[in-house]
Amino acid sequence: MAALTGRFLIGGAPCVPAHIRGAIAGAPWAMLPISNMLLAALPRAALRDIRAALDPVTLVLGDVLHEPGRPLRHVYFPVTCLVSLIVVVEDRLALEVALVGREGVVGVSLALGGQRSPVRAVVQGAGSALRMTKAALRTSLAGHAPLGTVLQGYANSLIGQIARTAGCNRFHLIEARLARWLLMTRDRVESADFMMTQEFLSTMLGVRRVGISDAASSFQRRHLIEYSRGHITILDHEGLEAASCSCYAIDVADARALPVWRPAG
Repeated sequence: MAALTGRFLIGGAPCVPAHIRGAIAGAPWAMLPISNMLLAALPRAALRDIRAALDPVTLVLGDVLHEPGRPLRHVYFPVTCLVSLIVVVEDRLALEVALVGREGVVGVSLALGGQRSPVRAVVQGAGSALRMTKAALRTSLAGHAPLGTVLQGYANSLIGQIARTAGCNRFHLIEARLARWLLMTRDRVESADFMMTQEFLSTMLGVRRVGISDAASSFQRRHLIEYSRGHITILDHEGLEAASCSCYAIDVADARALPVWRPAG
């Protein structure tokens, strides 16, 4: 298993993994390593040119980056933050359809010719990101073919994640869905230790709070997780993967095609 580092606060202050924190301390922006996996996969020359168009930003819990039907003005490459892509129905009902961490980009529709966001993008875990304007993205895509290749590959993976989530929400039991969601979060924040409330989970998974409580209690009895006052620690990674639905294994297989990506467990 890969080592897991740090503690990530879902709904709180960011906790930067130690290897990133050490690199950041005292270093000017031009010298910092790129920790977003898509950007890190680019050839050095392309990354050097694109870097000037990347604006480091700090995102806080609840920040709304995009709204459905609204024009897309920026893309965000997460570094230590976590972003939920949410479908909004009748302006009041919401359901998460995808998670984006440092393996991806928020607003990938812009790279495919889209002008408006199909989803609401909400910061679920506070942290840092690299922001690029719509105009800068177009210039970068025109001048650097590898960027287009990387973003198109990620877009394909994201479409798969969204499609699986739709099927998962319809056909799979709450326990299996919760296990998948916890594993997806673990992979993106690179930590087995994070904070989230039952109310938050029920909103993300589109189920009643009692369903989340029952599933989490079952996991605790089987020593898969510890869960107290919103603090979750994954104890048995292989056991939780076995409890997850088949969607997670497909998520992992799909994402392995992305540059330098790997599951954290």
